[in-house]
Amino acid sequence: MNSVFSVQKSQLIVELYNIGAVKFGEFKLKSGITSPIYLDLRQIISYPSILRTVSECLWELVCHSQFDLICGIPYTALPIATSISLQHNIPMIMRRKEKKSYGTQQQIEGAFKHGQTCLLIEDVITSGGSVSETADDLENNGLIVKEIAVLIDREQGGKKNLEARHYTVHAALTLTDILTSLLNSGILPKAEHTIVQQLLHEYLT
Repeated sequence: MNSVFSVQKSQLIVELYNIGAVKFGEFKLKSGITSPIYLDLRQIISYPSILRTVSECLWELVCHSQFDLICGIPYTALPIATSISLQHNIPMIMRRKEKKSYGTQQQIEGAFKHGQTCLLIEDVITSGGSVSETADDLENNGLIVKEIAVLIDREQGGKKNLEARHYTVHAALTLTDILTSLLNSGILPKAEHTIVQQLLHEYLT
């Protein structure tokens, strides 16, 4: 990690590991990739202080940017976006994964106007597919997407894919950051310590 990687973020990584938001084993990801590490950020909804810290880490990345609305990628990033909305008085909208077949039949919920700019919030990006799906739906409803704030970039092509679509991606942490911090923390059991060493070797070579 570089010198600007704060103690707060290092502590956050340890806290995420302690609550089971960082798991080691054998997992199949949404992208189809099989991975020895799984980032289960859904756990943070049960830990308000960690959710608040995650929200503030993302806010620090974008607090000087200009946008009218925020939207969390369903579903894990919704509480993060809600926390940012409440703490900083930023209007929030929500995108349904499937359009309603009743009532207003809306896919984008909340108050918005054509031409407004929306910041996307995501917990983890791997291929960037979920972000692209949400961005497409927002843009099809007349909103403008320029920037994406993500807690963890798995460094598996997602950021590059999104930047190819001319989005600016702000990532608070990379998978390398997480692995390095955990390796240096001294809290890993021997088997997981070995997995982390192997993963770091793959990522850094």
